[in-house]
Amino acid sequence: MREAVDFTEDFPKFNKNMKGTHKILIPDMLPVHFGIIVEILRADGWDIELLRNDTRAVIDEGLKHVHNDTCYPALCVTGQFIDALKSGKYDVEHTAVMITQSGGGCRASNYIPLIRKALKAEFPKVPVVSLNFAGLEKDSGFPVDLKTLLKLAFAIFYGDSLMSLYNQTKPYEAAEGESDKAREDCVKLILDAFASGKYRRYKRIHAAMFERFSKVERDRQAKVKVGIVGEIYVKYSPLGNSHLEDFLLSEGCEPVVPALMDFVMYCAVNNINDEKYYGHKKRGTILFKIVYRYLHRIQKKIIRQARAAGYEPLHDFEHLRRCADKVINQGVKMGEGWLIPAEMAALAETGTDNIVCAQPFGCLPNHIAGKGTIRTLKQMYEYENIVAVDYDPSATKVNQENRIKLMLATARENLAAQSEKK
Repeated sequence: MREAVDFTEDFPKFNKNMKGTHKILIPDMLPVHFGIIVEILRADGWDIELLRNDTRAVIDEGLKHVHNDTCYPALCVTGQFIDALKSGKYDVEHTAVMITQSGGGCRASNYIPLIRKALKAEFPKVPVVSLNFAGLEKDSGFPVDLKTLLKLAFAIFYGDSLMSLYNQTKPYEAAEGESDKAREDCVKLILDAFASGKYRRYKRIHAAMFERFSKVERDRQAKVKVGIVGEIYVKYSPLGNSHLEDFLLSEGCEPVVPALMDFVMYCAVNNINDEKYYGHKKRGTILFKIVYRYLHRIQKKIIRQARAAGYEPLHDFEHLRRCADKVINQGVKMGEGWLIPAEMAALAETGTDNIVCAQPFGCLPNHIAGKGTIRTLKQMYEYENIVAVDYDPSATKVNQENRIKLMLATARENLAAQSEKK
């Protein structure tokens, strides 16, 4: 019989006075994005560190403290925290851990009790900090004002563009390592803009980023383009997806990864749709509408700028919504919900027919909204080539990569057939 989690028990709470006394550890989901965000928060006086430990020991620690029926990302995040705290690098009397929460009905609202229970067993004085915009964990949340929210939003925009530029350049670089140098230069450019308070000059910053990557000499040989969609953690996290992007690059492919801002806007739109589909009226709905319009307006301008610079832009979120409507209702919002088939359809419409749908084993939202729509998508798009790959503690990297290699074999055949038609 499983031991129940006591959600009412006392636990160490994080408060604003700990800003000057505690180091905050955060799990590594998007190394570049989170690296930028960490530096921004450090400049505001927070002692924050992005964890980079991603060995098998992390998974083993997760298995010790989280039931193996629990979603794989929860296991990875908990294991990364425990492994880091056991390393001896940190003063556990003055260390906290942070996790983001989207406020949905899935794992993003249920991690904190699991992490607290795990910490109680070995590090009972370490508080868990919640970074969320849904009013969760008020007594142990990270204080976020409007200025910080604005900084985080622009950091995500820049991180998304940088991720896209790197992936469009790295597979084609003539000299190895030039794309990495360009990315490092752009990260410095972005951080300098934040340090000087000029981070909202996104047109100028993006123009400089496009110019820097255009200096990387590239060959024009056609490569197989592979989109990565799925549950947000395993879609982005090298630990969660067994370094999927690195593997695709090693296979001579161009990874195409949707923007993190899409998920942010997805969460905002779902709050708006609650009233439309379910009659759930909330005082914050008007605020979500304002935020969404602001973010979408910036997104559209960045898209136009990328296209003018000769790069494939990230998806317009309104186009993603139209793509979703072809496949599934936008009321299906549990977890990543309608966003997964929307991204798969949008990728197909922009020439990325080959897709890895990364999903934690047993993740119902992924299996229903992701895997459950693959047949429909294949009927809609002639060359749609999708493989659903499960990520969990018992799945070996070799088996995961072999499944992807089978998909790539078909992808290369399709690429050759399309080249002959031209």
